[in-house]
Amino acid sequence: MRSQLPWYARPFCLLVLTLSTVPVVFAGDAQWIEVKSPHFSVVTDAGEKRGRETAMRFEQMRAVFDVLMTKASVNIPIPLEIVAFRNSKEMRQFAPLWNGRPVQLSGLFLGAEDHSFIILDMSVENPWSVVFHEYAHQLMNGVLTARVDSWFEEGFAEYFSSIEVDSKEARVGKIPEDEYRVLQQNGMMKVADLFRVQQNSSTYNESGSHRTVFYAESGMVVHYLYDNNLIPRLAQYFDLRLARNVPVESAIQQSLGMSAADFDKVLRNYVSSGRFKYFPIPTPANIVSSEYVTRPLSPADSSAVLADIHLHSLDYREQAMAEFEEILRADPNNAAACRGLGYAYLQKQAFTQAAEYFKRAAQGDSKDPRVHYYSALLMSREGAFAHLSDLPEMIKHLDAAIALDPNFAEPYSLLALAQMSAGDPAKGLISMQKAVSLNPRNEEYRFNLAQIYMNTRQPDAAIAILQTLARSGSPEVAERAGGALEEALQFKAAMQERQAAGVGNGVGSDGEARACCSIGIGIDKSSIVEEHIRVIPTPTPPSFLKGTIMSIDCSAPPNATLTVVSGGKTWKMQVPDREHVALIGAAAFSCSWSKQKVALNYRETGTGVGRVVSI
Repeated sequence: MRSQLPWYARPFCLLVLTLSTVPVVFAGDAQWIEVKSPHFSVVTDAGEKRGRETAMRFEQMRAVFDVLMTKASVNIPIPLEIVAFRNSKEMRQFAPLWNGRPVQLSGLFLGAEDHSFIILDMSVENPWSVVFHEYAHQLMNGVLTARVDSWFEEGFAEYFSSIEVDSKEARVGKIPEDEYRVLQQNGMMKVADLFRVQQNSSTYNESGSHRTVFYAESGMVVHYLYDNNLIPRLAQYFDLRLARNVPVESAIQQSLGMSAADFDKVLRNYVSSGRFKYFPIPTPANIVSSEYVTRPLSPADSSAVLADIHLHSLDYREQAMAEFEEILRADPNNAAACRGLGYAYLQKQAFTQAAEYFKRAAQGDSKDPRVHYYSALLMSREGAFAHLSDLPEMIKHLDAAIALDPNFAEPYSLLALAQMSAGDPAKGLISMQKAVSLNPRNEEYRFNLAQIYMNTRQPDAAIAILQTLARSGSPEVAERAGGALEEALQFKAAMQERQAAGVGNGVGSDGEARACCSIGIGIDKSSIVEEHIRVIPTPTPPSFLKGTIMSIDCSAPPNATLTVVSGGKTWKMQVPDREHVALIGAAAFSCSWSKQKVALNYRETGTGVGRVVSI
C-alpha cells in the first residue's frame, strides 16, 4: 500500500508519532446526506449531485473489474463506507498526522478488520486516483489467494486505478502522465532490483525518489506484461520465487523467456516509445445514479460517522471517545454513537462499559450487523469459549450479523471458533471455509482452517494450507505455520501407521480420537475445544505507546527485547525478528539504541509485556 502524499503514495501512516487535540467535528451548517447505491454507501456534505457522482464512479469501477476479471469476487469482505467532504479544511481533520501536523492529501483509505473507510476531498480536481488505487487492492483480494511480491501488488493496483468511464466506453490501462515524468526525471530501477523489493524494504517504506520510482515502475511493468500477454506467465514466476526460492534473475529467464538485462532494455524502450495499449470495453450498463436512494442525516448521525472514522485511526482514537460522548449528551439514544463508544471501550478491555453501550446500540438499531458482531466479539474476549453456557448467545449474535451482511468475513471466522468450542466441528469447518472464501488472503483464517482440518482428521488438506503459509512474508506467520506443519506431518504419519497396523484411522469414538492424536490435537466433545485446537484468535487492534528505549537485548537473534519507559511504567517489548520489523524514521533496526525516543504500535501479551507491530 502507499504511504506519502502524491499519486504514488499510500495515504495513511503505519505509525503514530504524536497525538494532537483536534476540535470535535460536528455537521455545522452543512447538510449531510447519505447516498445508497446497490453496492456502496456515500456520506457527504458536498451536495446530492456530488454524492451521486461518487457512488456512480465506484459502481463503475466495480462493474468494469467484474467484466475484466470474470473469475474474481467483487464483494469486499469488510464493510466499506465512503465519506466525501466538501472542502480540504474538513478533510484535514481526518488526515494522518506527521510530526503533529495533518498530512495534506486528497483521498484516504482507512482499513480495519471490522470496517473500512474511503475518504475524499471533493474540492480538488481529481480526488479519485489515490482511493481507486486502494480500492483496487481490495478488489485484488478476490483475485489472488496467495502471496505475491510488492511490485505486482502495487503495479496491479495502479493499473486498475486508471479506469476511466464515459457515456460510450470504459478505458482500462491509461498510464497517468505522472508516471512518465517520474521515470524520465529520476531514471529507472533495474527490473531485478524492483522485483526484490519487499514490504519491509526501505525502498517501499521511506519517502524519496527511490520509492517514487518503485511505484511508477511497478505500474509500468504491469502495463507492459498486460500489453504483451505475459500476465499468465507470472504464475510460474511466483512459483519459482516464492515456492522454490529460485533467484530473481533465473525466475525471470525461466518464466518470461528473457534475461533480466533484456527485460531492462525492453522496458526502457517501452517507456520511451510512448505507445501504450489500453483496453476499451462498453460502458457498464444499468448504472444510473438518478436511481440511487438519498436521505438527509441529522447532525448527531453525521457526527457519529465522523467520530467512527476517528475511532478507526490510530491518531484520533482518544478524540473519538470524546466525540461519541458529546453526541450522546445531545442524543442519548443515538445507536451509532453507542456502538462506536462500546467498540472504543472494547479496545481498551473495559468490558462492562462496552457491554452497556452495545446493549443500548442494539435497542436503537437491531439491524446493525456490526452491533451483533461486536457483541459476540466482546463475549469471546470475556472468555465465552471457556463457558459453554455463553456460546448459544454468542452464536446467535454471529448468525444475526451474517444474516444482515452475508459478505462480512469476520463473523464467519468467529462463528467457526464458537462452533468448535460448542463441539460441532462439522459446522465450524463450514463457517471457516466461508470466511476463507470471502477473504482468501487472510492468513489467520487459513491457519485456523488448517487447524480445523486437523481436528476433523483431514491432514492432507491441512498440510496443503500450512505449506503455503510456511512461505508467508510475515516471519511470525511463517514460524507458526512451520511448527504446525511439522506436527501435521507427524500426525499423518501416525494415522498411516495405525492404518497399516489395522488399528483404524482414529475417527471413531472420542477415546479413539484422542488416542490417535499423539501431537495433542483432537476433539473431545465433552470438554472445551480450546484445549485441543490452537487457533489464532481474532487479534485486538494494535495499541499505541510513546516512550523512551532504555536498553535492547539482542542476545537471542533474530529476536530482540526492548525495555521501554512510558509514563513512569516500564515495558518489555518483544520483536520476533528485528531484521523484518516495520520501521519508520530509521533505515534499519539497531541494537545500540539507548535513551531513544520512540513510538510503538504493539499488541499486549501480558502485564507490562507486548509484541511489537511497528517502530
